[in-house]
Amino acid sequence: MDIQRLVDIDKQVMLALNGSNSLYLDGVMKIYTSTVVWIPVALVLLFVVLKNNSPRGMLLTILAVALTVVATDQASSHLIKPLVARLRPSHDPSFMHLVDTFNDYRSGGYSFTSSHACNSFGLFAIISLIIRNRALSLSLLFWAALNSFSRIYLGVHFPGDILCGTILGCTIGTAMYFIYAYISKKVEGTSKRITDNYTRSGYLVADVQGITASIYATFAFISIYALIYINSNIL
Repeated sequence: MDIQRLVDIDKQVMLALNGSNSLYLDGVMKIYTSTVVWIPVALVLLFVVLKNNSPRGMLLTILAVALTVVATDQASSHLIKPLVARLRPSHDPSFMHLVDTFNDYRSGGYSFTSSHACNSFGLFAIISLIIRNRALSLSLLFWAALNSFSRIYLGVHFPGDILCGTILGCTIGTAMYFIYAYISKKVEGTSKRITDNYTRSGYLVADVQGITASIYATFAFISIYALIYINSNIL
């Protein structure tokens, strides 16, 4: 299958997934894709990391997560996007008239790969591997998937951008985890608290449940916020 055929399929799938007739869903997706709304979850995660690690382990964990975000963003936004230079669906002159956008939101820069997908799945990979809790991992997977899908829904990314961003993010996040694990073993040793009250990596389950709860609380907030303010100028 040649590249042009793949591009045509990508466009067809994009049109099938892009937008809807629901103003409410438009509002949900626009809020969901914002970084600011997820700050409370990040703060809860930071608190759990601080509480469940030694000072050296805490610094190492924060550094690993921060470097993952830097690596995914740099690889996607500053390496691949300028190299490929694919126009966003909302900017492609031959395609943009078919795209459903929200309040003419079109984003900027190039499209391939999706930085949202790359960053989200990079975070999913490294946090899941560090904390080792199934409920949290599934919640982060759902968060990353919906965050990525919102970019197609809003008309600023093709599905191919999302797929490749997902693969790149997971690869970088996993690679960063192995570096983290190697250094952590050297610095912290292998002693972990392994009981029913702790995850396999030594995090208190009750604390991890707090992260999961904050994710779903944010989902609820977004749903209510969009319902109340969808017709206002706030969105």
